[in-house]
Amino acid sequence: MLRLGAVVLKVSDIDRAGAFWSAALGYERQPQNPAFLAPAGAAPGTRLHLDDEDRTHLDLWADDEADQQAQVERLISLGARRVDWEYPADADFVVLADPDGNLFCVIA
Repeated sequence: MLRLGAVVLKVSDIDRAGAFWSAALGYERQPQNPAFLAPAGAAPGTRLHLDDEDRTHLDLWADDEADQQAQVERLISLGARRVDWEYPADADFVVLADPDGNLFCVIA
């Protein structure tokens, strides 16, 4: 099953943005990575990832690698397209573009 896991937001200052967005949304900065904000406590919800290099985009989460591949093919059949991307050796994501050219990731 595909779900909206995170919104990756390009910011110029991660600490300032983290303070603002955690207060605005009632989210908590994650101890292992303060650029990752999640709903307070164990509440479910979409995470916010702050990044000073990457462009703003959606991270869609698949259940596992098999689901990821099935979802990528399904999204392509709906009009998404593969994007030429330099992937790290341990990549757990596939970069696609929607019909308007907006990039997004499908993560296993």
